[in-house]
Amino acid sequence: MGNGGRVVLVTGVSRDLGRRFAVSMSAQPSVRRVIGVDVVPPRGDLGDVSFVRADIRNPIIAKVIAKEDVDTVVHMSVIATPGSAGGRHTMKELNVIGTMQLLAACQKAPGLRDLIVKSTTTVYGASSRDPAMFTEDMQPRRAHQSGYSKDAAEVEGYVRGFARRRPDVRVAMLRAANVLGPIVQSPITSYFRLPVIPTVLGFDPRMQFLHADDLIDALRHTALSDVSGTFNVAGDGVLMLSQAIRRLQRPSVALPSFAVGGLGSALRSARIADFSPEQLRFLTYGRGVDTTRMRNVLGFTPKYRTDEAFADFAASLTPTGGRSTRVIDGLTHALESAGERRRELEGSRHG
Repeated sequence: MGNGGRVVLVTGVSRDLGRRFAVSMSAQPSVRRVIGVDVVPPRGDLGDVSFVRADIRNPIIAKVIAKEDVDTVVHMSVIATPGSAGGRHTMKELNVIGTMQLLAACQKAPGLRDLIVKSTTTVYGASSRDPAMFTEDMQPRRAHQSGYSKDAAEVEGYVRGFARRRPDVRVAMLRAANVLGPIVQSPITSYFRLPVIPTVLGFDPRMQFLHADDLIDALRHTALSDVSGTFNVAGDGVLMLSQAIRRLQRPSVALPSFAVGGLGSALRSARIADFSPEQLRFLTYGRGVDTTRMRNVLGFTPKYRTDEAFADFAASLTPTGGRSTRVIDGLTHALESAGERRRELEGSRHG
C-alpha cells in the first residue's frame, strides 16, 4: 500500500455510473487518489477525481497505470448500448479490445493488487431451457450469437485468463442484474420509457433489477474488501413483466414474437430504443439469478429490493395514458408492414 492509502483507477467515467462510482471512491478514507479514465470527459462534476483522457484500446493506458502507481483497477466501461458508442462495431471494440488492452497493462503493473470488473447477468442469456435461478457456476443454455452478452462473456474469459496469469492479484467480478435509476440509459430503461410497451404474446417473463445506488455501493464494498471470485448482484425478489407495466401506468400491446422483433428493428433504426435479439429473448423468457454468494461470501445486501428499485425508477417517468393513441397507430402500422415483409419472405422461400 505504501504511503497512506490506495490509488484507484476507474474506467468508463464519462458515463454517469462510472463518474458517480469514482467520486464515491475518492471520498473513502482508505483511498489516497482516484484516477478516472475515458475517451471523453464526463459531463458532471468529478470532485477530487483526476481525469485522464485515454482510450483503453490504446497501450497508453499501461503508462498511466505505471506512472500513477495504481494498485486497484475498477473496470466499468463494458457497455450495453451500441447507440452510445457509435454503432455495434465500435461497441465491440470498446468492450473486448478495450478490456484486452487494459488487462495487458494490468499484467505489466507489478504494483497492482486488486482488479474489480463490473459484468452483467446477461452472460447467462435467456432461453426456454433456463433454470429458475442461475448460480455463478452455471453456463448459458444456448451459445451467445452476438451483442452485449457475447461481449460480456468474452470479457469474463479474458479476466479469468488474467487471474490465472497473475495469481498475486485479487480479482472480483460482479454480475449485475439490469440496473435501474432515473438517469440510467440502457436497453431495458429505454424499453420501459416507450409510450406504449410491446410485450411478447403468451409470455410473462420474470425480471430482477438492481438500483443504480446499490450497484455503486456493491462496487465500492468489493473494492474495499479482500473477497475474490464472481458474484451475482441483484435486488431481492422478482417482478413479472406484467406487474412492472401495471406499475408504470403505461399501455402495452401484446404481439407475436416476430412482430416485436420487427418493431425492435424499427425502433433501433429510429434510435428510440435498442432492441437487440438478446433483448427480445429476455422479454420472452426473463431471467433469475441466485444471490446467496453475494450475501454470504461478498457480505453485501442491496438496500432496494427488485420491486423497490423498479418503483423508484417508475416514479421518475410520466404516465403516457393520454398521448399514446398516435404512437399505437404508428406501431400498429410498423407491425403490419413487418408482417407483410415476413409473409413476402416466406412466400419467396417456398416459391
